[in-house]
This record gives sequence, C-alpha cells and structure tokens, in this order.
Amino acid sequence: MTPRDRSDVPASPWSDLDRPPLSESGLRRSLLRQDGLWSSLDIVASTGSTNTDLVARAVAGTAQEGAVLVAEEQSAGRGRLDRRWSAPPRSGLFFSVLVKPAEHEVPVSRWGWLPLLTGVAVATALSAAAGVDTALKWPNDVLVTVDGEERKTGGILAEASGEGGIVIGVGLNVSLRAEELPVPQAGSLALAGAAVVDREPLLRAVLRSFERWYVEWCAAQGDPVLSRLQETYAAGCSTVGRRVRAVLPGERELVGEAVAVDGDGRLVVRGEDGERVPVGAGDIVHLRPA
Repeated sequence: MTPRDRSDVPASPWSDLDRPPLSESGLRRSLLRQDGLWSSLDIVASTGSTNTDLVARAVAGTAQEGAVLVAEEQSAGRGRLDRRWSAPPRSGLFFSVLVKPAEHEVPVSRWGWLPLLTGVAVATALSAAAGVDTALKWPNDVLVTVDGEERKTGGILAEASGEGGIVIGVGLNVSLRAEELPVPQAGSLALAGAAVVDREPLLRAVLRSFERWYVEWCAAQGDPVLSRLQETYAAGCSTVGRRVRAVLPGERELVGEAVAVDGDGRLVVRGEDGERVPVGAGDIVHLRPA
C-alpha cells in the first residue's frame, strides 16, 4: 500500500500538544453572565486581525458591547504605528473586545484612558494567574523580564468602531520559544519563567480583570482618580522615572525624564531644559542612564 501524501491534509488542532486549542464552549460558560459585561465570545481558527473583524461587526450593528473575538492565529495583527504582530498558531492570546463607554455616560475626553486601563487589567491578571512579574511601558506595551532584560510580551491597540464604540485589541506572547520570537527584543511568558502558560485560564483571568476595571471606571464616569486607575497605572509603569526619548508627530524628538502620567493619561516628560511636556502621542524609547 502506498503511503498517503499528507502535505494536503489540514493540520489538526491537536498537532502541537504543548499548544492545545481554546475551548469556546468552556470560555462561554465561565465568562458570559446575564449581569456581566461580556455578551458574546467567538473563537476563529485564523484571521488577519481580530480588531479589523470586530470593528466591521460593530459598524454593521452585529456586535454589542461586551463582544469578544479570539483568534488562534493572526496573520495581520497590528500594533501602534501600523506595526505588524504575528506569532505561531496557538502560541499566544490574540483577541479584541468591544466597549461603548458613551452608554455609561463616560465623557469622550476620558476615553483615552482605555488603552491604559487595558494595560492595568492585563498586567495585574498575568501577575496573579501566571505568577510572573509584569510592567507597563507607556502607553500600551506589557513587559516581562527575560535573562535580566525587559522584553515586550504584549501590545494593545484601541480603535473607534462606529457610533460610540471602541474596539480594543490585545496580543500576548504566551508560549513562544526563543527561536520563534519575531525580533530579539521580544519576550514571552514562557521565557520569563511563568508558572502557568495554559492560555485558557490566562484568558479568563485577563477578561475578568478587564471587566472589574472597566465597570469601576465607568461607575466613576471615567474619572482616573476616583476609579484608582491613574495611581495603579503609574505604580506599574516602568516608564515613569526613566530617561526616555519621545519620538513625536512631525518627526520631532524630546529627550528627558518621564516624571508622571497626568490626569489625561499623557506621559509627562521633563526635558533637558527643565520644562515639563505632556506627551499624548508618540513612540517612547527607554534610554540607559546617562
């Protein structure tokens, strides 16, 4: 009997036993509650970008607040400044959520806190559920320590989605091995020595953490002080207190010490001339001490 050529056989979800598939039914049972934030949860095997897909659903009116879209693999995930985010199938958590802060009377002027809120939710959940130290790099990177160096293991991207909606995408490297890293400066929970790399409990922990923070933030009408968001973010932000280079719109640069995160979620940088400049948008580079 001639052996069958298996090159045309789709890979089984169980082909990599170290990276089992997520259970859609199990996650729905544990996360979807009548009185909770999460209204739906869908898992797709592969997509270009969960953010793009969920924005399209929101614009079409087929997704409501609390919709969660998860992909086992993303081929065109995007970060800030349209940077690509990709990883092997089932090696990380790639998901997007839809929120509508306007329905909770949160002023538009405070919506800029949502990426920072997500960072707090992700970092605190991973610290507790994965047993790994995390830090936040302003405005939307999640860092872990690998071989004594800070490495990026996660990123966050928020996008407007129709009338009053915001889609927030999260990408997290969970089980990536050193040879699978997209760039040498990247990291993963596994490389950081996490006690847990099972994606299902990690996703549950992150979504529950986000729900707690979002509900408290909305109850405070987005006030970062009343909701404790500002102090919690600042406490976990490794950018504050560091010498940084801020690459600003228009190819301008500002070098100085990051001294605070202000009430609008902006990074306050004290320049070399002593002036404090709030940075609301830009690329931040952590510099070594002079």
